[in-house]
Parts: sequence; structure tokens; C-alpha cells
Amino acid sequence: MTVFCFGSINIDNFYQMPHLPQPGETLAATGYACGLGGKGANQSVASARAGSVTKHIGAVGDDGAWCLDKLRDMGVDTAQIATTTTATGHANVCVDPSGENMIVLAPGANHAQNLERTQRALRGADPGDILLLQNEVNLVKEVATLAKNLGLFVIYSAAPFDANAAQEVLPLCDLLVVNEVEAQQLSEALGVSVNEIEVPAVLITRGAKGAVWRDQITKSETKAPAFKVTPVDTTGAGDCFIGYVAAGLDQGLLVADALRLASAASALQVTRPGTADAIPMRADVDAFLAGVSP
Repeated sequence: MTVFCFGSINIDNFYQMPHLPQPGETLAATGYACGLGGKGANQSVASARAGSVTKHIGAVGDDGAWCLDKLRDMGVDTAQIATTTTATGHANVCVDPSGENMIVLAPGANHAQNLERTQRALRGADPGDILLLQNEVNLVKEVATLAKNLGLFVIYSAAPFDANAAQEVLPLCDLLVVNEVEAQQLSEALGVSVNEIEVPAVLITRGAKGAVWRDQITKSETKAPAFKVTPVDTTGAGDCFIGYVAAGLDQGLLVADALRLASAASALQVTRPGTADAIPMRADVDAFLAGVSP
């Protein structure tokens, strides 16, 4: 089987800060680094490093050739990534000493997606393949519709959160992924409780408190506690988690086992600086799990 990801590719600029800037404050960074990021790219890298065949569908500008090289080096199929006249998307990430972050995004080529090109990219998909979606690109609803018509399992990460965008995609997704704040915002926008959101399943990430998978049909829950680690940088931890969950499901793991695998991967990821570069290989995750209690 294959995991497809229709999503963003960003150039991430990291600024190590003594604290996160306050309104009107000018603050000198104590360190700087540049790396590959974007929710889509991060999720693709996580899926590939977890061991699944992973194909990314997206776009970069002329300045993004090195991003494609990085993705290929990390095991992602980049044949369906277009090069546009628009600059590659980028993110400016401020990180404080505790690992908390603040991010400013410039969409760039991520908002220059083409539906016809995406249709061609999905022609090789088989029913049961997985499609990962996020809100950092345009045409999300349209691509979700294509995927559903092809019989793909659609995982929709409703971030960055937009209530209107989320409501459009809900009828088309099989698994909705939100954090606790996003779940509450969507619940309020829909006027229903989280348990009443009309999707087959909801996966709520809760940071250090772990995650919970809610089967909205059987009304059952599967919980995954987080592993205790000392974080260095939490940027992209949710994307690492989602990519590993997708790969686990693609490889036939039970939900509980896919969540545990993903929790371990994201625990390792936050102990390393960076985003895509910090995502661990499957062997590292397996070794980590072998050293902790069941």
C-alpha cells in the first residue's frame, strides 16, 4: 500500500530565543538554523521513516530544489512535486529555552497547487491507500473529494485551524486529527460536542498528556499516553505523530499499536532540534520502545 500526502513544503528558519517575543518587543536571537519543514513535508518524512511507501504531492519555487533533494534523501517519492514561479513557502520559528515555539508562515508555492496535476498524481492510487491532508495548501476540499471517489482513506489534520475550511472537509475524511484547542473550537463552530462531530473517527493530540482516538460510530476510545522526555524543540511533533500513525495504519497495525508507535516517534523527535531533520528512523523508535515498559 501507499501513503500519499498532499501538503505543504516549507523552508524553516529557526531562531533560538531567550524567551518568546512579546508585542512590540525587539529581541536578539541567540542562535539560527535553516531546515526543511511544512506540515505536509514533515508528515511525509515521518511516514517514510516509519517504513511506508510515501509519495508527496505539492509545490516549491525555484529556491526549493534543495528541499526536494532532502525529501528524496529521507525516503519520500518527490515525482509529483511541481516547481512554480512562486517562492517556496517558509516559516520563521522562534524557540525558547524550554522548547516552546512561535511560528510565522508565508504560504508561497503551497498556495499555488493545481487540481489537474493532483488528479494525475493520484491516478496510481489504489482503494485503501492513505491520503494525508492539512490546511497549509489550497484545494484541500477538492483533493479530498478526488481521494474519496478513488476509495482512499483520508486523514485530515485540521491545522492551521480554520473552522470554515474544516467544516467543508469533514464529510470527506475518515479520520479527523485535531489538538485539544482545535477540537474545542470546532465543537463550538458546529454547535455540537466533540463526540457528536460527524466523522468516522477523531484523533485528539494532547501534547504531554498523550492522545486519544475516538471511534465516532461505536463511541469507543483508544488512549495513548505520552512518553516522558525532556524537550529541546516541540516544532513539528504533531506532524511526526500523524505521519507515524498513517504509516502504522498503512502497515496493518491495530489502532492502539499505531498510536504507541507514533507516541514514541514524537517523543524522540522533541528531544532533537529541527523539524523534518529531527524525525526519527523506525529503527530508533523500535529501540526506544524496546527499552520502555509496555
